[in-house]
Amino acid sequence: MTEATRFDSSAVVQLGELRSSDREMVGAKAANLGELAQAGFPVPDGFVVVGEPADQAVLAATRALGAETLAVRSSSVAEDRADASFAGQYETVLNVRGDDGLLGAIQQVRESASTARAQSYHAAAADTGANCMAVLVQRMLTPDAAGVAFTADPVTGERGVVLITAARGLGERVVSGEAIGDEWEVRSGEVICRREREGAIDSESAVSIASLARRAEECFGTPQDIEWAVAEGKVYLLQARPMTALPEPADWTPPSAGFWMRNFRLGEWLPEPMTPLFEDWLLERIEAGYLVGMRRTAGAGVPFRHAAVNGWYYTSAPTPGSVPRLLLPALLQSRGKVLWVVYNALVRVSTDPVGADHALLGRLAAGWRRELLPRYQRSVAEAETAVESATPEQLESIVDAIGGLAGEYLWSMAIVGGSAWKMEGALARFLRRYVAQAEFGGVQVLLRGLTQEDLTPPGHAVQSVDWYWPTAGELGSRHAIENLGDRRRELVAQRTSAEAACRQALRGDASTLGKFERLLEVAQRYALLREEQARWFTLAWPLLRRCGLRLGDAIRECGRIERAEDVFFLTRAELRGQAAASEVVRQRRAEWERRRRLLAPLTLGTAPRLMEASLAGVVNAVREPRVLPEGSIVGQPASPGRATGPVRIVRGPEDFDRFEAGEVLVAQATAPAWTPLFGRAAAVVTDGGTLAAHASLVAREYGIPAVVGTGDATRRLRDGQVVLVDGSAGLVEVVGAGRDRGQPK
Repeated sequence: MTEATRFDSSAVVQLGELRSSDREMVGAKAANLGELAQAGFPVPDGFVVVGEPADQAVLAATRALGAETLAVRSSSVAEDRADASFAGQYETVLNVRGDDGLLGAIQQVRESASTARAQSYHAAAADTGANCMAVLVQRMLTPDAAGVAFTADPVTGERGVVLITAARGLGERVVSGEAIGDEWEVRSGEVICRREREGAIDSESAVSIASLARRAEECFGTPQDIEWAVAEGKVYLLQARPMTALPEPADWTPPSAGFWMRNFRLGEWLPEPMTPLFEDWLLERIEAGYLVGMRRTAGAGVPFRHAAVNGWYYTSAPTPGSVPRLLLPALLQSRGKVLWVVYNALVRVSTDPVGADHALLGRLAAGWRRELLPRYQRSVAEAETAVESATPEQLESIVDAIGGLAGEYLWSMAIVGGSAWKMEGALARFLRRYVAQAEFGGVQVLLRGLTQEDLTPPGHAVQSVDWYWPTAGELGSRHAIENLGDRRRELVAQRTSAEAACRQALRGDASTLGKFERLLEVAQRYALLREEQARWFTLAWPLLRRCGLRLGDAIRECGRIERAEDVFFLTRAELRGQAAASEVVRQRRAEWERRRRLLAPLTLGTAPRLMEASLAGVVNAVREPRVLPEGSIVGQPASPGRATGPVRIVRGPEDFDRFEAGEVLVAQATAPAWTPLFGRAAAVVTDGGTLAAHASLVAREYGIPAVVGTGDATRRLRDGQVVLVDGSAGLVEVVGAGRDRGQPK
C-alpha cells in the first residue's frame, strides 16, 4: 500500500494517525496537524472525514472524541501548499453541537468548494486526481486569547523574528479581519509589544507562542504561519502552514571595505530608502557638485564614497589605507592647501575652535553668505521662470545645473555648519574641566534660545531630499507655532542664567574666563549658522521636483507610465527611452515599499579607531552621566531636559494629523517639514540623527528633550506606551504600558 492510499478514499481517520505524506488525500492542513500531533505538539484532538463515509462512522468518531462542542474546518488539497496557501477560501464552522449540527456543518464545508470564490483554488487540486476536500473535525476550545504567528517577517523576509497577532477569544476575529488585535515581536529573547488594543496576552505568553512557532518551523524545515490559542493557561497549535512568497532576508554586508555611515553628510536628509531616479540621477549630480565645492575650497577633491544598500544611502570616508593614495595627488594639485583645510576643518576645530574660525572657517562662512547663497537663490529663481515652457532636454539641463549647485551648497553646509557640533564638544570638554554641570545645566542650555527666525517651515522645506516626496508647500503644512514667543523668552532666560553661572564659577581666573568667552561666542555663532544654512539648503527642491514631474507628464502622455509621479521609479536612461514602463514601475515601487519596512543599521563595517574615538568623544562630553535603567534605549543626548509622555510613532506627513499635544514624537528621522510637530511634542526620539541633525537643532529651539541616533526606537516602542525621555543623558525609559490610541500603520 502506497503512502497516498494507506486508508480508504471514504473513511474517518484519527488525526494522530496522519502524517505529512498524506496531504494528497487529506490536504496539507490535516496532514500537517497529524504530523505535529505525532511529534507531541499540543494539537486539539480530532479526526478527518475523507470522501463520504457513512454517517454512523462519523458520529461514532465524534462520540469517541468525547467533546460537546466541535470545530469543523476544510482541509483541501489546494490549501496550505508550499507555493500558495489559499487561506480563507473555504468555510469554517465553529461551536458545532449535536449529531445533526455536525453532519450539517460537514456538508456546509464541502459545499464551500463549489462557491465562486473557491472555484479557481479547488481546480488547482482537481487535476491531481486526489481527494479535493477532506473535512477536519476537532474538539472546540474556549480560548482566552488566540491569533496567528509568523516565524519570519512576511514583508522584509527577516528570519530572526517571530511576529504575533493576538486577540481576546477566538482567533477567527484576527483571521477574518474583525479584530486588529495586539501585535508582539519576539527576537533573540527580546519581547516587544508593538501594538496593544486588547491586552490579550502578556510577554510570557508571547515567548511561549514564539517557541511553539519555532518548533513547528523546525519540524517542517521552513518558515511557518501558525494559528494558536491559549485556553486554561495552555498554548495550543491549531494550524501550521508554510509561509509563501517570502522575500529573501535583507543582507547588510558593507558594499566594500571601510566604515559606512547612514547618518553622515546627505544621509541626514534621507530617512528612507531612495527611489531609483533620485539614486541614479539627482544624487549623482549632488555628489558631483559636492566635489566642485571641495575643489573651490581646498584646491583639490578627495571623494567620499557612497552606495545604496537595500536602497538606503550610506557614505564612507576614505579608509586609512587609501588616505595616502587619495591625499598625495590632492596635495600636489592644491600645492598643500588641502592639508591646511583638512587640519583646520577636521582636527583643529575640535581642539581649538577659535583658531580654526580665524584661520579658515570664518572666511568660508563669509563666502557662503556673500557669494554662494545669493548665487544659489539667483540660479533657482531664474530656472523657475523657464521650467513651465522648457522642453524635456531643457528640463534635464536644469536638473543637472541646479542639482550640482545644491551639491556645492551641501559642501559648504558640511564644512561650515558641520563645525558646530565639534565646537559644541570642545566647549563641553572645557566646562566639564572647570565648571560643575549642576551649576549651569549642561552645555546645550548655552546653545539654545539663540535664533530669532520664524521657525515655521518655508515652502521649500522637505521631509526628505529624495524628490519623490512633496515639499512643505505642496503639503500645505505651513502652520504657525502657537506661543513660540513665550517659549523663546523662557529659553533665552535659561541660557542667560547659565552663562552667568559659568562666569561666576570662573571669575577668579581671568585667563580661563577669557577662554570661556571666546569658546562660547564661536560655538553660539556656528550653532546659529548651522541652522541658517540648513534652512536654505532645500531651496531648489520645489523646482527640482517640478522638473521631474514635468518629465513624468511627458512620458505619461506617451502612454509609457500611468501617473507623472511614476517617473521617480525609472532610471535616467529609461526616462529617455521609448519602452512601456508601467510594469517596471509597479515592481520597483513594491520593492521600495518593502525596503521602507527594513530597519537599516546606522553603520556598516568597523569604524577606524581614530574616527570612533572622535565621534564618541563629542557625544560623551555632552552626555550627562547616569546609570542605565534595565531595558532603556540609548542614543545621543541632543537636547537637554526630561519629559514624560505617550509615544506616537510618526512615519511621515500622513501621520501628522494623528499627533497630539503632549505626545513623544518617535520617528526614523525628522526634517524641516516636520517642524510644526515640535510645537506640540513633549519630547523627540529618532532612530537616526546626530547632534547636528534637524531633530537636535529644532528640539533645542523649542526647549524640549531629544534623544537621537537610537538605531531602533521605532521598533522597540509602540503607540501609547508611556516613556521618560532624558535628553541630557540620551536615554529613553519605558515607565508605563499605556494604550494604543490611534490607527495602526
